[in-house]
Amino acid sequence: MHRQIVASIFVVAIAVGELSAAPPRLPVTPWGDPSFEGVWNYATMTPLERPREVADKAQLSEQEAAAYEKQIIDRQSVTNNTAGPDWWDPGTRRLVDRRTSLIVDPSNGRLPALTPQAQQRAAERAQARPRNALPDGPEDLGLNVRCLQWTIAGPPMLPGVYNNNVQFVQTRDTIAIVNEMIHDARIVPMDGRPHGTMRRWMGDSRGRWDNGALVVDTINLSQKNEFRGSAEHLHLVERFTRVDADTIEYRFTAEDPTTWTVPWTVAFPLKKSNQLMYEYACHEGNGRSVEGILRAAAVQRQ
Repeated sequence: MHRQIVASIFVVAIAVGELSAAPPRLPVTPWGDPSFEGVWNYATMTPLERPREVADKAQLSEQEAAAYEKQIIDRQSVTNNTAGPDWWDPGTRRLVDRRTSLIVDPSNGRLPALTPQAQQRAAERAQARPRNALPDGPEDLGLNVRCLQWTIAGPPMLPGVYNNNVQFVQTRDTIAIVNEMIHDARIVPMDGRPHGTMRRWMGDSRGRWDNGALVVDTINLSQKNEFRGSAEHLHLVERFTRVDADTIEYRFTAEDPTTWTVPWTVAFPLKKSNQLMYEYACHEGNGRSVEGILRAAAVQRQ
């Protein structure tokens, strides 16, 4: 009898130990989908492409990472920027997991080679619009200058020096992805409807669940929305996976056979934030600034 009691206590102890070691249950919506509700931050110092000076290293040691971060911070502190380092997100002061690039595929951490078509398009753009040419009209100014589109907001999302916050708002049939930068909001249907045919600044997105991960498929981006040399043929597949209470792994693959020789993939974490996300209020058209730029260009021509 004594042995049975001891054995029972031992079994209960093992069971309790296994329960205590089990990972915490991740939050779900009232209807049972994984919950991404709230504000998340994706700032980092890690560049998109691996710098040439660390071409042989996907990850730095702790000492190398500290030295690299200090070098970048020191250089930024003496750089003349419209929005200087005091504006920048604190997350831009650190590498993510000591990584040297956000690109994880190709394994060299660099963008794949451009196709001959893409090289020709780039040459034609450079010839039609020299780098420092004065603008003739608003269409000669960048989409970000006109408050129409920012790379940080995406799709795909990419870290910048500030405004690296994103908020998810979920319903049963849609998910809104709201970016702090330029206060862009992408409404992603989750009800299985097919893609539309209209081209949009942020493309035409459709979402689905895959083993707890949110997968967003985007096509039909505007021909004017160039992303790393690609435009209307760009196909994006984004994957959001909540790995713990405070972290979402964000991963996207960009594909365009008319631009890159192979698809390429980026990955970085979104970290839970308890701070409010304020409106950026970048007015579409950016009228006053654009007017000033065009007036200054006209004066320079005189």
